[in-house]
Amino acid sequence: MAAQGATMANKGPSYGMSRQVQDKIEQKYDPELEVRLVEWIMAQCGSGVGKPEAGKLGFQAWLRDGCILCELINSLCKDKPVKKIQSSSMAFKQMEQVSQFLNAAEKYGVTKTDMFQTVDLWEGKDLAAVQRTLMALGSIAVTRDDGSFHGDPNWFFKKAQENRRDFSDEQLKEGKNVIGLQMGSNKGASQSGMTGYGRPRQIMNP
Repeated sequence: MAAQGATMANKGPSYGMSRQVQDKIEQKYDPELEVRLVEWIMAQCGSGVGKPEAGKLGFQAWLRDGCILCELINSLCKDKPVKKIQSSSMAFKQMEQVSQFLNAAEKYGVTKTDMFQTVDLWEGKDLAAVQRTLMALGSIAVTRDDGSFHGDPNWFFKKAQENRRDFSDEQLKEGKNVIGLQMGSNKGASQSGMTGYGRPRQIMNP
């Protein structure tokens, strides 16, 4: 119960069990993923976005005011969902821009379960969640294949394959063949094979 209480209290100061919960969250942050995401954002948005200092704090500082995130979503959408991107030192303006990115990302197709909360980035509460959102965004962009994606498509998994990350290309091809055969046999099923509904099934007779 104490652990549950600490989880509930993680909005407060990080001490005791809350500190342990925060440490576990921080362990999910992937430095290799950070490198990949930085490379993609620079390829997607252009060199004007600069490059952050290596490490979690540098990654957070780079994205914190929402400007680069808004540039990113605009670069993926023909209709440029964020109409005004403006650098500001005011906290509420920065958080507002992060929220605009999140709203646009959700409309783009990122699911709520893959979406970080503004405080996750702004206060550094869960930067692994920020990585998860950006990976989901990149995966959708690669899957759409509408010419908006820039960078290496191999950095992301197409959404249709995201649950099969550990399979080789050969295994994926074999899987597609099996699915094709199953679909073929279903198509071949005759209507007469379906007339048994409503009749007593023979195997149930004594």
